[in-house]
Amino acid sequence: MIRIFALLAGFALLSACTASSPDEPLADLGEFRLGHNIVVASKAQKGPISRDATSEEWVSVMTKAVADRFGRYEGSQLYHLGISVEGYMLAPKGVPVIYNPKSALIINVTVWDDAAAKKLNDKVKQFTVFETTTGNTLLMGSGRERSREEQMQGLARNAVGQIEGWLVQKHKEEGWFDRREVAESEAHGVTSVTEIAPLSDGVVTSTPLPAAGG
Repeated sequence: MIRIFALLAGFALLSACTASSPDEPLADLGEFRLGHNIVVASKAQKGPISRDATSEEWVSVMTKAVADRFGRYEGSQLYHLGISVEGYMLAPKGVPVIYNPKSALIINVTVWDDAAAKKLNDKVKQFTVFETTTGNTLLMGSGRERSREEQMQGLARNAVGQIEGWLVQKHKEEGWFDRREVAESEAHGVTSVTEIAPLSDGVVTSTPLPAAGG
């Protein structure tokens, strides 16, 4: 986790303009439909300059952001997302102009194919997520402009935006979510929630598994 702390410390003075909204038009994800939405945060490391946040809070805010965005996809094939919150920094109030800390989040993501009962990415995909900045947050720091909860929600939305962009890229390059014909006898399905999670311990939650192909 030393690397996590080093990254978060470096993020304290950086800014980013990634934006994501659950209401934006859906991207092309082929036959993608969200199955299990698994988030764990038991090993999340707080950065050296940060407000506090519990594992339960990170699980709640990330699960909702994923459900709000990916729950809109209505493909005919189920895919499960396993997300591990690795580290975070929620900016406190800084000193204007001299020191304006920004918020950041580090997550690991695994995608599971339900029918094949296997991972699509053998190695977890790590994302470094920054909050969206405004003129005020650039000048004063987001700790003065936004509450802790608002920072978490913004980071979660931006994290989902990065995940979606990655999924779109993998679908274009490798056909991750292409339609396929699978005989009923060959469809295994993933039945274990903890099997999907990047971490098998700690706080785990899942959205209900929807029916596919209906």
